[in-house]
Amino acid sequence: MKNLVSIITPTFNSSRYIEKCIGSVISQSYTNWELILVDDDSTDKTQQIIIKYSRKYKKIKSIILNKNSGVANARNVAIQNSNGRFIAFLDSDDYWHKDKLSLQLDFMIKNNFAFTFTSYQPISNDEKKKYRIIHAPKKMNYDKYLKNTIIGCLTVVIDKEKTGKFLMPNINSSQDMALWLNLMKKGFVAYGLKLNLASYRIVKGSNTSNKFKAIKDVWFVYRQHENLNFIYSLWCFTFYVINAIRKRI
Repeated sequence: MKNLVSIITPTFNSSRYIEKCIGSVISQSYTNWELILVDDDSTDKTQQIIIKYSRKYKKIKSIILNKNSGVANARNVAIQNSNGRFIAFLDSDDYWHKDKLSLQLDFMIKNNFAFTFTSYQPISNDEKKKYRIIHAPKKMNYDKYLKNTIIGCLTVVIDKEKTGKFLMPNINSSQDMALWLNLMKKGFVAYGLKLNLASYRIVKGSNTSNKFKAIKDVWFVYRQHENLNFIYSLWCFTFYVINAIRKRI
């Protein structure tokens, strides 16, 4: 189908949040989408929930993995089972605003962009607190992104016709950061849409809420995935910390 969007959603013990996530996709004003839910061997009721939705809606596909292999593998299984020209990412505890795909696809197609992202708003686990909106800059290239990892995975849409096929690097963490860098090294620029179109849930105990782990993960990408030397890694890391602080001021 023309301009089909394949939405990539890995799940793991997501029963508390997954229905709101799925509901935000079903409610999209842009209707030419497929949602691919890949469960990474959950032990709660997540599998039953996603199977229920896949039986009810033809545009929703559920895939159950019988061994926990990590979020990168789950996303890649979803990508490999996708049919769309466009690939969008949405994690199971996050959700979109109803016009997200419509506005972002219009932004991409009118401007002939291959790689886009939007502003988004972090929220508390129980949704009672809404934090400062993370505003999307106009554009990000490789050098800028090394110093400011501002792109929210839940906001990204990629035109596979322009970039060619891709998978997330199968590393333990920061797979999304590594993928964006891979695309940028090929010359693709990520263009930001200023509108706040997604809500990013900060779940207690998650990688996002663990600041020390987040710092370690970024350093790992610099040194191991990008093979940057120590001095340049430290230079980029200094700007990364400054920009991370600015997000919260």
